[in-house]
Amino acid sequence: MRSATRLLSLFIFMVVAARAGESWNVKDAGAVGDGKTDHTAMFQRLLDEAGKAGGGVVNVPAGRYAIKGTLSVPAGVTLQGTFRVPPTIQRNAARELSGSVLMAYAGRGQEQGAPFIRLAGNNAAISGLVVSYPEWKQTDVPPVPYPPCVLAQHAENVGIENCLLLNPYEGIKLVHAARHLVRNVTGYPIKRGIYVDECYDIGHIENVHFWPFGVHYKHDDPYCKWINTQGVAFELARTDWHYVFNTFCFGYGIGYKFSETKAGSANGNFLGLGADSCERAVVVEQAQRPGLLITNGEFVGRWGSKDAVCLEIGTNAVGKVSLVNCSFWGPIDRCVWMRSPSGQFTASACNFVDWDVRGAGSPAIQLDAGRAIVQGCTFEQEGPHVQIAKPVKSALLIGNQAAGGFEAENHAGKRTQLSANEASPAEWTAEAKKNYCVVVGAEGDSRYLRGWHGRERAMRWSTTESLLRLPVVPDEPYTLTLKLTVPKAAVSPDAGLYLDGKRVAGFEAGASTLTVELPPARAEQLTLKVICAGWTPSRLNPASKDDRTLGVQLSDITMRAKGAGQRVFQANTGEWK
Repeated sequence: MRSATRLLSLFIFMVVAARAGESWNVKDAGAVGDGKTDHTAMFQRLLDEAGKAGGGVVNVPAGRYAIKGTLSVPAGVTLQGTFRVPPTIQRNAARELSGSVLMAYAGRGQEQGAPFIRLAGNNAAISGLVVSYPEWKQTDVPPVPYPPCVLAQHAENVGIENCLLLNPYEGIKLVHAARHLVRNVTGYPIKRGIYVDECYDIGHIENVHFWPFGVHYKHDDPYCKWINTQGVAFELARTDWHYVFNTFCFGYGIGYKFSETKAGSANGNFLGLGADSCERAVVVEQAQRPGLLITNGEFVGRWGSKDAVCLEIGTNAVGKVSLVNCSFWGPIDRCVWMRSPSGQFTASACNFVDWDVRGAGSPAIQLDAGRAIVQGCTFEQEGPHVQIAKPVKSALLIGNQAAGGFEAENHAGKRTQLSANEASPAEWTAEAKKNYCVVVGAEGDSRYLRGWHGRERAMRWSTTESLLRLPVVPDEPYTLTLKLTVPKAAVSPDAGLYLDGKRVAGFEAGASTLTVELPPARAEQLTLKVICAGWTPSRLNPASKDDRTLGVQLSDITMRAKGAGQRVFQANTGEWK
């Protein structure tokens, strides 16, 4: 009797197990995949059958399946297409849409409508699919809103894998979806790529690549510019111990946004983040006190932008933001902007290649408040490298190397500590300060210039207001000589050289040399302002593509104190001649 009972139990177990592993095929159920026939009802019927059976796989063979409604994937069910790698598409060529393609129509113009696919229960998943929006047009600016392409809410262990989301308005939204796995996903979501909130148990986002798939990309195209200023690729609100690995985005207003909702903010581990052509590569509005640990990040400013910042830490952030082995390059104004009085920022072994794209004297790292440690970093341009504002509570700048010597603009007094940083090659003795020259346009000139355009052919152009910062011996009068070129377009009634708000010399069109007698200064540095009328080469000459605002052209600076010797100190290199 017991043997029969055992056999019956084993039989029931095998039946249940078999049904749990069952699969369904949409083509076996009559799907044609012709891109025209609405398959919503039939797909949903198979998904529901799989859910009632305790779980299973609904297979979607290659074809184009019009879905004019919405789909709900029950607990334990996977909607499975043909792809086993993340699919992509180049440009907007319909013929490239092969494999398992779901064509989404529902919700056009209704951002708050039902999602195209809802992962409605624990362990629900989609895999191997392309989701396209046939009514999408690149000429629609602003873009037409849709509900989220994929939503999971109050469902755990959901998965999205090996999928291409082709131009959805919002890609993936995960709310109260603990232990989710988003892996091998590509696409170019418009307003937002992935949003996570109320994830109280470790979620994973891996190998997600948001790039202009299916879009004719130009940085000044109205559609691309909309995404490049308004769109967000990744946004994390309340998440605990989140893991984000090897992800990339291109052409967004914000690459990675750490925000706060009523549920709270994020902490987590972020390895191998990439953000190219972003107005803000990373924005930290808030973070939990355990912090955001960002390693091996690569961050690039937005193409065509003059005010891109790679990492901006907002005024309300309280958690630590830690960067290790990250790199910054491209058209960037500032690499890091730390604004939080209560937060802490650390950069270790990072490489800062480019910044100050406007030539306005912006630093690589701007510290407005809070606490910061910058250690063991390299800076490939001349300074300023770190600017420390008066409200900063503590700044430790240790063991950094920089072209022309590490330079910190310190306004926080003793709250800033500098140690073992690479020194400038110029050793400023009293004799050196009395008779020296600066070759403008040569390496080493940046310490003495602020707000000038970049070097070109042994000279630099000023902007409408640029500065000269010149070492002096206190209480000594000087003769300043500038070798320059003054275009007629740069001359205005107030154009000239200013000291302490008073004009000490005017500019004359065609002038090539300007000599000025300067009174004794009390400090060891004298700051002069160059003011002129701004002009744009492309406006004066239609053949020019130079749209910069220029002023005067400067090639050489000579400072000589009264009674100085014959030797001249070369301020760029620290040598005598």
